[in-house]
Amino acid sequence: MTESSNTCDEHGSDDVRNCVGYAIQHIAAGTIDAKWAFVEATKEPRERLTTFCVSSIDPWHSAADVNDGGGNQHSGFDIFFSSGLTNNLPAMIPVTLLYGTPDDAAAEIAYIERRGYRIGYVEMGEEPDGKHAMPEDYAALYLQWATAIHRVDPKLKLGGPVFEGVNEDIHVWPDAQGRTSWMGRFIDYLKSHGRIADLAFVSFEHYPFEPCDITWKTLYTEPRLMKHILQVWRDDGVPKDVPLMVTENHLAAGLTGPMTTIFAALWLADNVGSFFEGGGAAFYHSPIQPQGVQNSCLGWASWSNFVSNERYEIKGYTSPYFASHMINLEWVQHRAGVHDMYPSSVEIKDADGNALVTTYAVRRPDGNWSVMLVNRDETNSHTVRVEFEDGRKKREAFFSGPTTLVTFGSEQYVWINDGPNSHADPDHPPVALTVEAGSQTTFTIPKASITVLRGRVTGLGE
Repeated sequence: MTESSNTCDEHGSDDVRNCVGYAIQHIAAGTIDAKWAFVEATKEPRERLTTFCVSSIDPWHSAADVNDGGGNQHSGFDIFFSSGLTNNLPAMIPVTLLYGTPDDAAAEIAYIERRGYRIGYVEMGEEPDGKHAMPEDYAALYLQWATAIHRVDPKLKLGGPVFEGVNEDIHVWPDAQGRTSWMGRFIDYLKSHGRIADLAFVSFEHYPFEPCDITWKTLYTEPRLMKHILQVWRDDGVPKDVPLMVTENHLAAGLTGPMTTIFAALWLADNVGSFFEGGGAAFYHSPIQPQGVQNSCLGWASWSNFVSNERYEIKGYTSPYFASHMINLEWVQHRAGVHDMYPSSVEIKDADGNALVTTYAVRRPDGNWSVMLVNRDETNSHTVRVEFEDGRKKREAFFSGPTTLVTFGSEQYVWINDGPNSHADPDHPPVALTVEAGSQTTFTIPKASITVLRGRVTGLGE
């Protein structure tokens, strides 16, 4: 690519865009044999020829390129902000980075603010690891975008890099110092340029499982996977005062049947609970807009919290919808303020040592304590006695007086896999009751369920 062919592409010479730039049509790795012929190498174990990926796409577009159907459909910002999806809260807004310009991003932000819509955060780019972008290249672009956007609004909080849903650190070719961590080198670039303050948060996607390999026991791995990746980013050098955020997530990056079974509800409770227990700051579950059911390798399912018809009219709810209700309205106190989270555990395991019940405890702004228990045992209920320990005063405490018990699980919800007519039956909301609790009170946690215990605790130091 040191000399132009001085020819235009198949669109002709009427538009200058057809006659500039370079494009890779094919690239291969191989060797030269004894006759000086190129022999393309194959890759074990399937003996496939070389695969390759370029870092850009052809920017040429015409009226014939319009896609009127299929694929992802995206609304404009006016529909988005007026639809109710934001719940009247400031929204996190994405801007293109690898496939845009700083001026485009600044114009987008200016438009949104002039319309009076509230912006909570600005997420810069998407999945640079999946695009094979080097960390220094992404960081250089990140700073250009930050400069342009902060000219529009210096107060905006910017972040990224919006990694794909990985479970381990992302490694690239070593630099001159032998460093291979993508995140580590990105952070070092910002620090070396005196611009680490432009990174107000670090965001990443979370798609922990392969869509066709999910079994019930896969459920047991989620808390460890989430806490591990949070620690990876800190070990890579993300400063302690830079919050970590999950901005896109589900069981897998591809549609899979368990997304609408009770499995997904239990996974989401563990997903959110372990994220905050591991030090996460903000969590966005996606997608929440209504979608229909589609076939997958493990049955018919919907990506969404809501099952819709072809006109996107809601016809039913999926298990993540009810899990979201349990998390946001039963476990924590919605829009009430800061919650304090404390470590908790339950010693109920299977023969292989897998924790069958996980637990997440918070002290809510209203003074009540709330414990979310996830019974991941598919076939058995379990009985627990809840004990709080005051480490400073060396004493124990318990729920006392009227205590709310709310449960959602396999007794309220069963997904029926029936092709295009797949649906939940029963499809019931969580069940609540009040228990007069004391030091000896035990609580039964139904099989395959999420249970929240909420009430006052006496005898615990403030």
